[in-house]
Amino acid sequence: MNRKLCMALLCLIISAFSRAQNVYFPQINSTDSVAVAKQIQVLANEVINQYQTNDDKKAYLDNLFKLQIIAGKYTDALNSIAALRQIAKTDGTQYPALLYAQYELFCRAELAKQTKGIPFKQAFYNLAGDFFRTLDDKSAVSLSFSFTSRSGISDLKSDFKSGLVKQQQKDSLDIKDAIELCKAYNLMHVLEDIEPLSKTIQKADDNRRYIIQDSVFIKAKNGVVLSAVVVRKRGIDIPQPAVMLFFIYSNLERSLYEAKNAAARGYVGIVADTRGKRLSPGPIEPYEHENEDVNTVIDWIAAQPWSNGKVGMYGGSYSGFSQWAATKHMNKALKTIVPYVAAIPGQGVPMENNIFLNVNYQWAFYVTNNKYTDDAVNNDNQRWSNLRNNWYNSGAAFNKVDSIDGTPNPWQQKWLKHPAFDKYWQAMVPYKTDFAKINIPVLTFEGYYDDGQISGMQYVLDHYKYNPKANHYLIIGPYDHFGTQQGGTAVLRDYHLDPVAPMHTRDITFEWFDYILKGGRKPAILKDKINYEVMGANVWQHAPSLDKMYNNTLKLYLTNIKADSNYLMVDKKPVKPASLYQEVNLADRTTSNNDYYPDPIIKKQLNRSNGLFFISKPFDKPIQVNGIFTGELKAIINKKDMDIGVVLYEVMPNGDYFELSYYLGRASYAKDASVRHLLHPGVKETIPFTRTRMVSRRLSKGSRLLVVLNIDKNPFAQVNYGTGKDVSEETIKDAGGPLKIWWGNDSFINVPVMR
Repeated sequence: MNRKLCMALLCLIISAFSRAQNVYFPQINSTDSVAVAKQIQVLANEVINQYQTNDDKKAYLDNLFKLQIIAGKYTDALNSIAALRQIAKTDGTQYPALLYAQYELFCRAELAKQTKGIPFKQAFYNLAGDFFRTLDDKSAVSLSFSFTSRSGISDLKSDFKSGLVKQQQKDSLDIKDAIELCKAYNLMHVLEDIEPLSKTIQKADDNRRYIIQDSVFIKAKNGVVLSAVVVRKRGIDIPQPAVMLFFIYSNLERSLYEAKNAAARGYVGIVADTRGKRLSPGPIEPYEHENEDVNTVIDWIAAQPWSNGKVGMYGGSYSGFSQWAATKHMNKALKTIVPYVAAIPGQGVPMENNIFLNVNYQWAFYVTNNKYTDDAVNNDNQRWSNLRNNWYNSGAAFNKVDSIDGTPNPWQQKWLKHPAFDKYWQAMVPYKTDFAKINIPVLTFEGYYDDGQISGMQYVLDHYKYNPKANHYLIIGPYDHFGTQQGGTAVLRDYHLDPVAPMHTRDITFEWFDYILKGGRKPAILKDKINYEVMGANVWQHAPSLDKMYNNTLKLYLTNIKADSNYLMVDKKPVKPASLYQEVNLADRTTSNNDYYPDPIIKKQLNRSNGLFFISKPFDKPIQVNGIFTGELKAIINKKDMDIGVVLYEVMPNGDYFELSYYLGRASYAKDASVRHLLHPGVKETIPFTRTRMVSRRLSKGSRLLVVLNIDKNPFAQVNYGTGKDVSEETIKDAGGPLKIWWGNDSFINVPVMR
């Protein structure tokens, strides 16, 4: 075969392959719903013909059945759903037999319409009604959100239309884009048909199962009125223990779900709104009254005829904080708390180690703009991104951020007046010896990559510190803030979790309530006080205390000895004192310092335009990093203060960087978060740091540890110009000359390890 013929055949093969990866999709009027439906059906059929299975059969079937529904192949879709359920039985999915029940009923109603001539609405109503009557309470609650849209049909239509308009810029789509467009249409199409019917069916089913009170008012002795939702199981005549969620993100649908979930598991379910939210009159004042208001609700619960006097609490983030706030003044009816990723006002939000962050700037608007939540404001990511960058580039004082935004933020201004963890913040949660009085059992859930982990872990540390006999359990693994509250996901920021890592937070929570409030069995995962998943080892391990997680501590000194693009990190203190020089122009807005955020968790390369990099020697055998790394920095600077970042990585044998933990903190508060101690220019200072992220990971042979030491200067937090004034009042004019630092080679980190 000659060369020209070979080339011609190759071109034909490439052309055919290229066509096979795309499907024809002509331009259509996005407002013509009939034309759109016809063309989407054609598109779905073409995609089905080309769509090939891959290694992820679950993802393939998940896409396939949705394409089959659009194509009108309802029997095929039912078969695909059945295959998905078989896979779900082996991968830890909750209620696998109920997976995609809404789509199954939709298909069966369409088939009844085709084969028996029964109108779709009638068929679906009858099928869904019969289906819900066969379910037990827990199964029915688990499907609460499956049959309705979270944000509303109009939003689903808007999302699909946006996707359609975007794709209309060309006359063909690749398979991936075509599938996403079809899935958006499928979700809109199915829920548009079933949501109104489903709401009617589910309401009738709920009333059959429960006594529901969604407008309960609770009046405190001081005259404050709070609102709540209360759900009880019908047919129960004896007093029951109660489980409560205290909630600032008021949403009646969510509140009913949470309360029904508790009732379905054998408790009286209560969701109480924070002061000023939902039906509660008066102003909304975040953080400031929870230690009073939560106890008001607990007292009210204990006095009800349906209560046996035992109350448990659970919930994440703000709801986690509210549980600890309640323990500020222990209530005899509160028998246990289960906080997930609990916040500490003044230590985790709105500042971290005394540095105010921009990431939650919009939060005050989100929760105080109305009686529920201002989702439109909170989700306006472009506005908040622009605000951060505009403020940073302007060099304005941090307390002028709301002026740049154009909307006053009175809560931000109030919080900025308390840069120390002072009495204002201390009054909100247990502080120091308050923890000694907390003798109820506690179960904490946390995540290695929870942004606010330093808050959740501070409660754990302080509880054990001031009450050595604390009956406190911890479950922690590779989850972020929202993932911890759900039990994790298969993939987090491009990191594929170990198969054993995902869990079911809610199931464990109620197993715990059964154990504490009903004398049931302890949750199986709680084999000891500290329960943690070891990343890279695919195992859960257990220890009686945080200190028993490790049997050795690597003390590594940050030297001035150059090693390629890094400096060496060694286990022996250098004999000869020396230093490394770093200079940061705080007035320079063309650069940012301190790239510390773990997203993605595994990085191919790091930003080396600034900061100092220290690397250890390779490990000669596998080793586990287990716990919270700490350190002590020695530095001479030419100013009175600085904000420091320390990031800890594993450098894997293939050269990738796996982020383990990080520290962000203000030097002047390093020794005491409640009192500022300014640094002395020209004098060698000792700056300890402890409030870093807990982590557990198995490092392989050949891996090394890398520390990145830097000064925090970026759009995501205050810029500390080092004058010694209130940092919120400093401007770029206060920058003066560059910040000059001489880092001593007697600086070190402590890394807890299990050999």
